[in-house]
Amino acid sequence: MAMNREQKRMLQRQGALGADGTPAPQARKAPATPKPKPTEKRLPPIKWARQYLREVMAELRKVSFPTRTEVANYSVIVFALIVVLTVSIGLLDLGLSHLVLKVFSR
Repeated sequence: MAMNREQKRMLQRQGALGADGTPAPQARKAPATPKPKPTEKRLPPIKWARQYLREVMAELRKVSFPTRTEVANYSVIVFALIVVLTVSIGLLDLGLSHLVLKVFSR
């Protein structure tokens, strides 16, 4: 591999080349030994279920649920949007089908 002086000097400073320009032997890293996993305490199924339910109830207390009137208002809005979109898609389909029939009936 052809290198200029600047590249050789940089590689020598990094320790990749020896003083004479030959590749420097790389020190091998020792293989990493896996760390032992910490032993975790497992709860019995009954205690685990109780703890899970307690946490679920604590989270549900934090939720702000909508009132009955808000749910009714949102339901009306969703229903109105469904009707509007259904009618508009139906009219678009009807118009395009007539257009296609006119184009291909000639």
